[in-house]
Amino acid sequence: MKIFLDTAEIDEIHTAARWGVLHGVTTNPSLFAKVGGSYDDVLKQICAITPGPVSAEVVAEDVDGMLREGRHFATLASNIVVKVAMSEEGLEAIARLRQDGIKTNCTLIFSSNQGLLAARAGASFLSPFVGRLDDINEQGMEVVRELVAMVKTHGLHAQVLAASIRHPRHMTEAALAGAHIATVPLKILRQMIHHPLTDTGILQFRKDWEAVEKPSSLKKKFDDAHLVITAS
Repeated sequence: MKIFLDTAEIDEIHTAARWGVLHGVTTNPSLFAKVGGSYDDVLKQICAITPGPVSAEVVAEDVDGMLREGRHFATLASNIVVKVAMSEEGLEAIARLRQDGIKTNCTLIFSSNQGLLAARAGASFLSPFVGRLDDINEQGMEVVRELVAMVKTHGLHAQVLAASIRHPRHMTEAALAGAHIATVPLKILRQMIHHPLTDTGILQFRKDWEAVEKPSSLKKKFDDAHLVITAS
C-alpha cells in the first residue's frame, strides 16, 4: 500500500519525503485554507517535492466550471491529479477529463456503488472516506474492502485510496483490506513510527552504551596521562 500525505503544508511534505515513505499528496480546499497564499504556487511547490500524484480539488459545482478548473490544474505539473467530488456533475466532469487524458481522483465517496460509478466514468483514484463513515456508526473500512474486490473482479482501471484516516489502526486495516493507497495527516505517520516499547528500548540501549563508554573513556584518559608522565 502506498502512502500519500493529506496536507498542503510544505514543511510537512518535506518531512515525509525525507523519511522515504512519501508516494504522493492529497489536498483540498479546507487544507489549503490553513496555508493561504496562491493555490497554484502551493501546488507547484508540492509537485516539485514529490514525483507522485498530487491531487488538486475543483470547487465549481457545474460541469463547465469543473472542467475549466481541472484543465487549468493539469497545466501546472505533469503529476497533478484533478480531484472531483462525487455527484452527477462530477461523474460527467470525470468522464470528459478522462477524454482529455487528465487523471482524476473521485472524492467524498461513501458507498461502494458510488465508487463503482466513478471507476466506470474513468476516475483514476477512488477515495472512500473511512473516518466519516465510522462517525455515523457505519463500517468505513467495509467500503474499502468492497471497492478493492470490485476493482480486482472486474479489472477496473482505478486505485482505491483510503481517505479520512483518523488513527494508526485505520492504516493497518486499510493495508489488510487491500487498499492501493492511504492518505494521512503527518500526525498519523508520526504515531505509526512511535511505540512505547520502541522509545523505552532506545533509551535503555543509550544508557547501557554510556555505562560501557564512560569507563572506556576514563581509561583512555588515564593511559594518555600515563604515557605523558612516562615520556617526561
